[in-house]
Amino acid sequence: MKIHEYQARQLLADAGIAVPEGHVAETVEQAVDTARAIFDEGASQVVVKAQVHAGGRGKAGFVKVVDSIDSVKEAATFMLTNKMVSVQTGPEGLEVSRLLVAAAVDIDRELYLAITTDRSKRTNTLIASAEGGVDIETTAHERPDAIIKMPSHPVDGLQPWQARQIAFDLGLKGKQISQAVKIMLNLSKLQVSSDASLVEINPLIITPPTEEHPDGQVMAIDAKFDFDDNAIYRQKKIQAFYDPTEEDPEELRASKAGLNFVALDGNIGCLVNGAGLAMSTMDIIKLHGGDPANFLDVGGDASLEAITEAFRIILGEEKVQGVLVNIFGGIMQCDRVASAIVSAAKEVGFTVPLVVRLEGTNVEAARDILQQAQGELPTMQTADDLGDAARKVTAAVTAA
Repeated sequence: MKIHEYQARQLLADAGIAVPEGHVAETVEQAVDTARAIFDEGASQVVVKAQVHAGGRGKAGFVKVVDSIDSVKEAATFMLTNKMVSVQTGPEGLEVSRLLVAAAVDIDRELYLAITTDRSKRTNTLIASAEGGVDIETTAHERPDAIIKMPSHPVDGLQPWQARQIAFDLGLKGKQISQAVKIMLNLSKLQVSSDASLVEINPLIITPPTEEHPDGQVMAIDAKFDFDDNAIYRQKKIQAFYDPTEEDPEELRASKAGLNFVALDGNIGCLVNGAGLAMSTMDIIKLHGGDPANFLDVGGDASLEAITEAFRIILGEEKVQGVLVNIFGGIMQCDRVASAIVSAAKEVGFTVPLVVRLEGTNVEAARDILQQAQGELPTMQTADDLGDAARKVTAAVTAA
């Protein structure tokens, strides 16, 4: 689960991490009122940022630093009336319904800071770089020596000495060190307590020296959180941040039916039980020259209703020109699955090729059910194995 930047800022502030003052706005009028209050408190500039679950906002023109109320109004009007198109949204873009209006701050240095789960080390790892505010993946690929990694103890968490070492490695000095250490330790505690799989501050900034802060201030001005969906049930506060308008409508519909669904760009729909088998199914479709239209895992004990809804979702995509069903019957016995497939296919109505491959418990009885239904489902073919199924559905789609 993802959350918006303004929500992430609130989590950081609650954890004792410094962030600039800012508020969310859903209308141009709210954005103007918020900006006016920030200007009245002495700020010379404000930043207006679109709140969507995608990156590349700055390059797309959906982050604006402005110095007047008229400019705030102009920026807010543009963002709330245009779709944001970036490298992460695809050409269809995303609707913007919320803005973050915050005090802009002067920046002396930009750093990168994140904590994520490192499965190879079986622990959480703090990742830092002196090159913040840029595409960290590009930095890691082109200059891996610019990335600092510090695994934390699986029980005791990140230790103060580790945070200090990171601060020294980042070239911090004076009171910057103690500020950064506090941020790292608090971020580590927040990541664990909120069941986050990723917490990212990019950039973590250092402001220019002032009389009040001769070494500058260390602050977070942008943040990203990803949370473990399997732990959301115990995170009531995080649950309240969920924004269904940012989800793909079909993925949201599938989730309500207990299905794991991700839309892709191909034309062969997939209905599979088990995430690993679903990924293997997509791979073998590609191997035989096809292009999967989705990842869809119906789970280990899918009901007739779930399978019917899965077919509706798959066939609801105009791009789908064929469907491959690949089921390994264990707890979910093949004959029951076959009956559900036939019933669902009859109810939904198939006009595109349907290839069914079943294996596992009661598979012979399942094959008999499919054979008897052949006359009522003329577009259906059965397959002996996964390779045979992938060849048949790819050939059928190509010939269509």
